[in-house]
Amino acid sequence: MKEAMHSGEPIVALDEKKQRRRIATQCSVCTKHIWFDAVSIREAEDVPEPRLSWVLCKTCYQQVVAQMSRSPLRSPFRLRIAIGLVASERWPMAYPTRVRQYISDRRWIVFIATFFLVAMLFHLALIVVVAALH
Repeated sequence: MKEAMHSGEPIVALDEKKQRRRIATQCSVCTKHIWFDAVSIREAEDVPEPRLSWVLCKTCYQQVVAQMSRSPLRSPFRLRIAIGLVASERWPMAYPTRVRQYISDRRWIVFIATFFLVAMLFHLALIVVVAALH
C-alpha cells in the first residue's frame, strides 16, 4: 500500500521547450486559443503505450494539478484520469448550449436532406432505365 501513496516525487512531466514563434495553440481540454504561457504535459515513462501529451491553458493546468493532489492513490494512469475529470467539466461540448445543439441539428438536417435527394435521383434514374427496357 505504501508504494501506492504519495512519495513526493512528481508524476507529471512538463515539456519545457521554449517556443520561439508565438503561435496561437488550442487548449486540449477547453479548446480556447492560448497565446502565451501554454503548458505542455506528457505522461511519465511508466505509463503503457500510447503515451499521451496535452497542451493546456493555465486554468485547465491548475485544475489538473488540483485533481491530482486530491487523489490519494498513486497510479500510472493518474494524469489521464485527472485530465478526463477536468475535461468533463471544462470541455465546451460537455454541456451543450441551445446554439451548439441547434448547429448540430442543422448539420444533421442538411445531411439527411442530401441523402434523400440523392436517393430520390437514384430511384428516378432506376425507374427511367426500367421503363426504357420495356
